[in-house]
Amino acid sequence: MRKLLFLSLFTFFLISCGSTKNTGKVPEAIIGKNNTNTKTAHKLNSHKNNKEAHSESEEDTKTKENPRSIKKEIIDYAKTFQGTRYKFGGTTDAGMDCSGLVYTAFQKENITLPRISRDMATKGILISFKDIEEGDLVFFKTSRKNTITHVGLVVEAKRGEVKFIHSTTHAGVIISSLDEDYWKKAFVEVRRII
Repeated sequence: MRKLLFLSLFTFFLISCGSTKNTGKVPEAIIGKNNTNTKTAHKLNSHKNNKEAHSESEEDTKTKENPRSIKKEIIDYAKTFQGTRYKFGGTTDAGMDCSGLVYTAFQKENITLPRISRDMATKGILISFKDIEEGDLVFFKTSRKNTITHVGLVVEAKRGEVKFIHSTTHAGVIISSLDEDYWKKAFVEVRRII
């Protein structure tokens, strides 16, 4: 019975592809307290002098707390999945859906988001389109249902053009522009998590 209940709940979370004040810092409640990545651990182990290792650790922590650096890491990691095929409910390079891509990219930086796009659209703060930045999330309604069904991660916002990475059923993980008619018509809102 427990297995059936767990399977039912898990299936429910995978059905869809789809406020706090922004202080410039990512709250510990979102990113978790253990923020050390493997590169930092490797750097720390390679230092012989404890004083140098301590100084390096402080620099890495400061860099990680910088929202711009965190956004860049998230975007860079999401881009590593370009060309990955679409897979409903997927979160790996073997296949992923739109919310799986966003979920996985943020999770890499210890930021846990809901697993489906319509629930992601309840997090962070609503942003005016004119204030859009790299690292923001863009949400879409791609079906006749009056609910958010798709999410993308903004990778470029320059000179009025917005590009976002997402996973589509026909092309997998790609970068698209909000200037494309389909996405312009389906666009709903922008939210900022960091």
